[in-house]
Amino acid sequence: MKEPVFIIAEAGVNHNGSVTLAKKLIDQAVYAGVDAVKFQTWKTELLITKEAKLAKYQEHNIDSDISTQFEMAKALELTYENFRELKTYCVQKEILFLSTPDEEESAKFLLELQDIFKIGSGELNNLPLLRLIGSFGKKVILSTGMSDIGQIENALDVLIEAGMVKENITILHANTEYPTPMCDVNLKAMQTIENTFKINVGYSDHTLGIEVPIAAVAMGARVIEKHFTLDKNMDGPDHIASLDPTELKLMVIAIRNIELALGDGIKKVTKSERPNIEVIRKSIVARCEIKKGELLTVSNLTVKRAKHGACPMSWDSFIGSYSKKDYEEDELI
Repeated sequence: MKEPVFIIAEAGVNHNGSVTLAKKLIDQAVYAGVDAVKFQTWKTELLITKEAKLAKYQEHNIDSDISTQFEMAKALELTYENFRELKTYCVQKEILFLSTPDEEESAKFLLELQDIFKIGSGELNNLPLLRLIGSFGKKVILSTGMSDIGQIENALDVLIEAGMVKENITILHANTEYPTPMCDVNLKAMQTIENTFKINVGYSDHTLGIEVPIAAVAMGARVIEKHFTLDKNMDGPDHIASLDPTELKLMVIAIRNIELALGDGIKKVTKSERPNIEVIRKSIVARCEIKKGELLTVSNLTVKRAKHGACPMSWDSFIGSYSKKDYEEDELI
């Protein structure tokens, strides 16, 4: 039997630079029943030039006077000591801590905190970082927003050449627009990735609502990542495209139900429906009164719901034979 779908609640930067808010996000992830809660770790000076512009969605979602990515990242940055504190808190709350490193120094730091490394879509073409994380020998989850199959293949080659075993890599289909328009989701691309590379796949979702990640599970996703927040109205780049805690819990419940519903693929009579056979399946019965020795025909036999009669699939063996006894109308043959 397959392992359950691994559900990551992406806290990301929705802590707004506050450890207190980050802990509240962890609490809500526990409430929702996810497998892991994930943050993002970086040192702004190592990540972004001072002139780097905000993405359009970031401009739209930030209410403050921040005008560059550097300013935004600096306002949202947590220290390494903050992350050690969050890791300890996750251990206390019995939920897996994860964080995505956005540059090499933070990747090395996170080695002491986690055994799974999520590589964000923005780092898909970052050869030095890919090579470094590939050398760790840990499990890797690779997001592929803003990429095509050739670029995914290049990143995969770097990880494997650095020492990764392909079985320890999961590739996430993703779109990096917040929120992603439904017309750009292209869930079938996830299956293309799976078929092309013969690798575990999943989906990192930035759409509004919960229906797309649920559909992704039905289509074979082994990992689901979804942003969540304490309040969608908070100031910050990702809150508006995130789930609130109740929605996150509903998504988890729905995914677990879909996993159950997918089953093992063997077509068989289930335990729950077995009692219905006696009351729903039909039997051969007398259409009218039949005398012993009378020829059985389509005129005096019919098929109706009835308990424990002859199966209608044996119809041809009765037609043209002779009745061995008298029958009342509707009596089982």
